[in-house]
Amino acid sequence: MRTVICLFCSLLLMNELTLSQTKSGEIDALMQKYYEYGQFNGSVLVAQGGKVILKKGYGYANFEWNIPNTPDTKFRLASVTKQFTAMLIMQQVEGGKISLDAPVITYLPKYPKPQGEKVTIRHLLTHTSGIHNYTIGLGTKEKREIVTPGELVSKFSDRPLEFEPGSKYSYSNSGYVLLGAILEAVTGKPYEDLIEEKIFRPLGMLNSGYDHQETILDKRASGYEMSVTRINAPLIDMTIPFSAGALYSTVEDLYLWDRALYSDKLLSEANKRIYFTPGLNNYAFGWDVQKERIGNGADSVLMIHHSGGIDGFGTIIARLPDRQDLIVLLNNTGAISLIGIARTIAAILYDKPYDSPRKSLATVLGQSIASGTAQNIRAEFLRLKGLSKEYNLDEGEVNLLGYRLMAAHNMGAAIDVLTLNVESFPRSWNVYDSLGEAYMNSGQKELAIRNYEKSIELNPNNASGIETLKKLKDAR
Repeated sequence: MRTVICLFCSLLLMNELTLSQTKSGEIDALMQKYYEYGQFNGSVLVAQGGKVILKKGYGYANFEWNIPNTPDTKFRLASVTKQFTAMLIMQQVEGGKISLDAPVITYLPKYPKPQGEKVTIRHLLTHTSGIHNYTIGLGTKEKREIVTPGELVSKFSDRPLEFEPGSKYSYSNSGYVLLGAILEAVTGKPYEDLIEEKIFRPLGMLNSGYDHQETILDKRASGYEMSVTRINAPLIDMTIPFSAGALYSTVEDLYLWDRALYSDKLLSEANKRIYFTPGLNNYAFGWDVQKERIGNGADSVLMIHHSGGIDGFGTIIARLPDRQDLIVLLNNTGAISLIGIARTIAAILYDKPYDSPRKSLATVLGQSIASGTAQNIRAEFLRLKGLSKEYNLDEGEVNLLGYRLMAAHNMGAAIDVLTLNVESFPRSWNVYDSLGEAYMNSGQKELAIRNYEKSIELNPNNASGIETLKKLKDAR
């Protein structure tokens, strides 16, 4: 009898292994296609049931020297940093040093009133503070500044609140910069020392840290952007994103982070429940927590995830807690949206149907504009749009093309592209905002005003749009 049971267990184990290998091969083929189409260049880790089934690099960490990406390549995490900052705060809450509902002024007595008296730690963690997001409109020169946390806070602290704290959700890097400053004030330690001591060293995350431009860092990926061709990303000093986005890591280290979140190594179960409980807009403490549709059907699964984007890098970590699955994508060719790729990988893990990758309409159109073969941008756009089985029309990618054309001072083409995006996605507030910016930059103020008004009509919480519209009208 014992022999039969052992044989049965062995067969189950072999079947599990075969299924994992099959899914691994399918995901590998999928990522290879995304790489081939220029939609991913970086490193990937996928775990199923807590066990890694794929970890691999695609493309190059450094294109000048043809150095390939690998599972231990270090990437800038951008806003994936926020979940680590939130964990440090919760550890201080657990230790009785910070209260979630205490106002900012409790820990930073010099923070301006009444803002410092109204905004609480919880508001900062959940992007419900109403504090202006300092990274909106941040110029090239400003990105190169080396600043202290105090100098960074002064960039936004005197500005009036954009809404009553707790009443709305509005993503703000400023909130997480303030959290970093509060951590330093409460502990008396620099943020980067604190994160090493409290998270990275205890978990064995030896390939993670606070990025410094001047440091020689083994196996650090270079950052690139896709303009018309791939170019080196502009410089940003990492004191600028600070505790909102200055960390680097690897897919392997983020796997260690994921596993620790299922244990009590960093935080008690009671406080982890608070950490992962979503508020407005399904945002918890440094995490989006909601059901996400996977594949091309109506099926959805609970996904705890966060994306990041900073000059030269795009990132996502997606945890599927029901089965302890994990998807980590770290990309070093621009702040490309990776949530779609994560959803497709999740479909493979859950045996759901999904659409195969298609070439990017925006990328092909951009190449045609640059080479001069797209004499009529509208006609070429509509031609590619009609070939929907071959080309994917993505609002964000077309928007990004418009901004790249603006940066190249090709304002006519930028307006044409962004106008086509408005026509394709007429219910999106963001496409009107972008077209308004293009008209503003080209000196066409009335058309800019018209588009900003439409953007705000669709999204009354578009704070930067409201501010820009006011300036445009005041300048009439």
